[in-house]
Amino acid sequence: MNTNWIMLIIGGFFETAFAVCLSQAQNSSGGTKVAWLVSFMLSVSLSMFLLYQSMGGKNPFPVGTAYAVWAGIGAVGSVLVGIFFLSEPTTLPRLVFLSLLILSIVGIQVVS
Repeated sequence: MNTNWIMLIIGGFFETAFAVCLSQAQNSSGGTKVAWLVSFMLSVSLSMFLLYQSMGGKNPFPVGTAYAVWAGIGAVGSVLVGIFFLSEPTTLPRLVFLSLLILSIVGIQVVS
């Protein structure tokens, strides 16, 4: 696995983190809210930087592929964090569409 892949995957994880931080900031107040917002700013900055880095270097990703994979990792990660840690519903339609999203991300990479 090349460095661009590693940066893109880690960037996707930070995208998940910034979505979760925003969600938690909405449900907090005072110093806790500030901590979640600072965490959001750090996560979004790292996520964008790693996306940017994955599109350069020795074997750069095309922008469409990089963005789709990055956003997909963030979306899938956000749903899974919601299900496993934030008591969000696990319905059959939700799982079906999550599976379709994962298949789409893999498909975009396969044809790129």
